[in-house]
Amino acid sequence: MSAPGDTLPLITVLGASGMVGSAITAVLARRRVRLRVVARRPVAPVPTGPAEIETRTADLSAPGALADVLHGSDVVIHLVAHDGGWRALDTDAESERINVGVLRETLDFWRGADGARPVVVFAGSTSQVGPVAKERIDGTEPDHPETRYDRQKQQAERLLKAATADGRVRGVSLRLPTVFGPAPIPPGDKGVLATMARRALTGEPLTLWHGSEVRRDFLFVDDVADAFAAAVEHADALAGGHWLLGTGRGVPLRGAFETVAKIVGECTGSPPVPVTDVPPPAHVVPGDNRSAAADPSRFRSLTGWSPRVSLRDGLERTVASLVRTAPRV
Repeated sequence: MSAPGDTLPLITVLGASGMVGSAITAVLARRRVRLRVVARRPVAPVPTGPAEIETRTADLSAPGALADVLHGSDVVIHLVAHDGGWRALDTDAESERINVGVLRETLDFWRGADGARPVVVFAGSTSQVGPVAKERIDGTEPDHPETRYDRQKQQAERLLKAATADGRVRGVSLRLPTVFGPAPIPPGDKGVLATMARRALTGEPLTLWHGSEVRRDFLFVDDVADAFAAAVEHADALAGGHWLLGTGRGVPLRGAFETVAKIVGECTGSPPVPVTDVPPPAHVVPGDNRSAAADPSRFRSLTGWSPRVSLRDGLERTVASLVRTAPRV
């Protein structure tokens, strides 16, 4: 859908102000493309590079806003998500509108558009699978989502697959595990590892709900960004499916928290804060007490992508970023 005379593909990133969106934008800025960066909040400065960059501030739930930013796009990277956090969704009437409605309208934009078939890459979640009998999943398991957030992600993903089947778009869903890393705009990443790093920087103990038995698959944000870029390059092979991203290895939460405490201590010159067990709060859901790891082999076989940043290296980069802004004791 490039305009006449345009020689470079136009990639539109929806929801570009967050940690993942900023990392994806930085990767794409190094390519010879036209890059349209769209967010409701101001975005971090985009690194200079070969890309021709256009930045737009827009509320995508407002009438007409989507059509305006989608016009001419050859690729859409859809990162839009409800800002209130997934634990607030059960009482938030806007969650379906943002998490499903924006993608529905994005797909409807190309209904009846002859010959367009843009690439749409959607950010799903590995937690969509719900309870399974094994810790390590590979994307072939049937989905039984438990939370409203995961059910909405599943609903949006089904819309994308249907739009691919009827020839409107070439849709690719990338299901993300627990993503961590530095975020360019305060307050930054709200994920568990960044939260613990901020606590450690203020001298607070790091609290663990479920003890050392629980394991999580932690994927550094730069590896996520590279995966999205790979999905764009291999969209024809991936279209119509959902693909897991991850390291394939579950890391004990206790060990991850202890590593955070150690790195913060090294950065500040203070003893590492303790990691302590506390009773779980009332808002715990069943998935919080399950270990999880995502096997990305199917995605890797088609794209060549694999994670490159270790947990230790990623945490060092995350803590170093937070040290510049977080208060210290």
